[in-house]
Amino acid sequence: MDSFVRVLVVMTFLIGATSAGNFNTDVTITWGQPRAQILNNGQLLSLSLDNTSGSGFESKYDFLYGRFDVQLKLIPGNSAGTVTTFFMSSQGTAHDEIDFEFLGNASGQPYTVHTNVYAQGVGNKEQQFRLWYDPTLAFHTYTILWNPLRIIYMVDNIPIRVFNNYIANGVQYPTSQPMKVYGSLWNADDWATQGGQVKTDWTKAPFTATYKNYNANGCIINGTTNSCTNKPRQSWQTMGLDANAKKNIQTLQQKYMIYNYCTDVNRFPQGLPKECGLPKF
Repeated sequence: MDSFVRVLVVMTFLIGATSAGNFNTDVTITWGQPRAQILNNGQLLSLSLDNTSGSGFESKYDFLYGRFDVQLKLIPGNSAGTVTTFFMSSQGTAHDEIDFEFLGNASGQPYTVHTNVYAQGVGNKEQQFRLWYDPTLAFHTYTILWNPLRIIYMVDNIPIRVFNNYIANGVQYPTSQPMKVYGSLWNADDWATQGGQVKTDWTKAPFTATYKNYNANGCIINGTTNSCTNKPRQSWQTMGLDANAKKNIQTLQQKYMIYNYCTDVNRFPQGLPKECGLPKF
């Protein structure tokens, strides 16, 4: 871990962890049984992938804004071709989605953290990062914070990406569609590792990723009922980055971001998306 990240870890340590939920009560295994298992009285959830199927789960509740944390330990060794996810999504062709995807790689090569935001069915807002640690050796915390002002992606409480609500400037943003929380492990060797050049080595199967300390602190939507109505405002509902945090995320992105759609002029010959010319943080 380099000195810059070490300082950020010390600064965020005092934030503390939110209370963990229970997978038995909070999520449903939706596909790939028996490759997905809830263990340790609901404290742990494992997903596996073999050459027949992957596996996945979804939250039992729909949310309209919130802070969503999980600790995740990724597939060790040769994970090329695999994708492990923690994301949110609504339903339908005009769906909203907030993605954390972890793209596997050959042994000794780093994972790629792939992020994307969809609004009204349109994504194309990818940013990718390398991590400053080996995510297969221990659990690390991944956070999606989604409020009416912005989406913040965090790793171990350190912001790595911000996507602001610029609806007033003609940029789509998820504001009205409740979303579930999802986790999955699946094969994507047509694109996931080095553009699909490195394929999944099925002799290493089954591949397993493990989740724990899932916590969803958000506004639960049940029909027309919103659990946040007439409740005291929580910190996540207005959270943003102060001046120091903005400086830190700029430094982090300079060191660890490996792809940014806002600099890919070849991909957008008619001009970069509108938000790329607006304040980033």
